[in-house]
Amino acid sequence: MAANIRTRQLPDTDSIQELARFWDTHDLTDFESDLEEVPGPAFVRARATSLTVELRPSEAQHLKTVARSKGLTETAVLRQWILERLRRSGKAPNMALHRTRQKTARR
Repeated sequence: MAANIRTRQLPDTDSIQELARFWDTHDLTDFESDLEEVPGPAFVRARATSLTVELRPSEAQHLKTVARSKGLTETAVLRQWILERLRRSGKAPNMALHRTRQKTARR
């Protein structure tokens, strides 16, 4: 029965998994008095640079086939390939060293 009692304290963590578990079992309105308004964006996304890659129609079709087989978009496959090559070169900037784990759904 003790397991059914909900905690009345907000979790003090930055773990997305822990926060997700907490909010799966709690209601935000129960914590209205603990919330404070933030005067501006709470999260700012890092800006990415977009590039244009020119491919022949047969190359684009092959890329599309590969992307479909992986369940990814063409852009996600190209990004993975570029980051892998940068890592192998040993000259990749620190931000590009993280492994791409995104599985972008096809449109």
